[in-house]
Amino acid sequence: MSTTPPTSSPAATAPRPSIVQLAIKEKAALHAAYIPLFKEGGIFIPTLREYNLGDDVYVLLTIPDDIQRYPVAGKVAWVTPPKASGNRTQGVGIRFPADEKSRILKVKIEQILGSSLSSERPTQTI
Repeated sequence: MSTTPPTSSPAATAPRPSIVQLAIKEKAALHAAYIPLFKEGGIFIPTLREYNLGDDVYVLLTIPDDIQRYPVAGKVAWVTPPKASGNRTQGVGIRFPADEKSRILKVKIEQILGSSLSSERPTQTI
């Protein structure tokens, strides 16, 4: 009688997404962190933790003048490494998923930012 060892499913071996809480309290900070270049929108998260492009990250985001926390199940689409040029803060850019909740969040952020979206002020990513 032979037995075969149990096989692990891909879901069992896949790392769980990290969970990050990010509270942005000021419009200027939101401008610096928001990533309008991503079609669905995105947000820069300062972190010392190492991430790879495509990693899943679950973000609980608070934006200025809004008490609600917005859950975002995003993916890493930008990495600023340690000691990046231009004194950029180490961290990752999270691309919002293509869903209705993220579309609503993108609209809210862009309403808050208004004309500053086209500002030449530097951001955390570009």
